[in-house]
Amino acid sequence: MLVPDNIHPEQTIYYNGAFVLQALQHYRQLDLLELFQHTRETIAMSLPVFILCVDWLYLLGLVEINNRGQVVLCS
Repeated sequence: MLVPDNIHPEQTIYYNGAFVLQALQHYRQLDLLELFQHTRETIAMSLPVFILCVDWLYLLGLVEINNRGQVVLCS
């Protein structure tokens, strides 16, 4: 859930997605696992939560997947 009312904000996709975006702003494009590793340098996040964040950012049109399978920040 993006912003549920029964858990702490730090556990939401909305909050954690900001850290994924922060890593992508620095590197512009990364393989999925590299992006996960760089995101984990900033915040402890499980892989399922990370994948949900990337899915959410994709649905918002903020990231794309290029031909090489890398996650790319949309401009």
